[in-house]
Amino acid sequence: MSEQKAPSGLPKWIFDHIELYKRDPEKAHLWDSSLGGSKGMLTTLLLTTKGRKSGNDISIPLIYSPHGSSFVVIASKGGAPDHPAWYKNLLANPECDLQVSTKAYKARARTAQGEERAKLWKQLQALYPPYDDYQKAAKGREIPVVVLDPIK
Repeated sequence: MSEQKAPSGLPKWIFDHIELYKRDPEKAHLWDSSLGGSKGMLTTLLLTTKGRKSGNDISIPLIYSPHGSSFVVIASKGGAPDHPAWYKNLLANPECDLQVSTKAYKARARTAQGEERAKLWKQLQALYPPYDDYQKAAKGREIPVVVLDPIK
């Protein structure tokens, strides 16, 4: 993927996190979740997708949890009634790039379903309790649980 851009219309602290990930990925790996309504430091990765309309590489920092050799993220968009652009980009093109601390990966995204989704939702909700509030606010939208499988 080429030079990364940040999505427009996001809060400044997200842009700051993206820039920190580019400069110092080890430091950016841990994020102060009080900025998003929780408590404590959480692990984050930098996801880069191909824009489905623009064709540009677009980066976004996301809270994650490991799942075997994969990484799990939640497409919450803070409980908005529509999916985040990065998730729509993955639906159009599931291949993506990940920066997890100092390690870079090529990955393929898939949306968890059924029992796997329920288990992974619970795992991430334990890390970041606001996800339950986001689901309530999503007005009937089931928030996707996304598994990012590294490509070997």
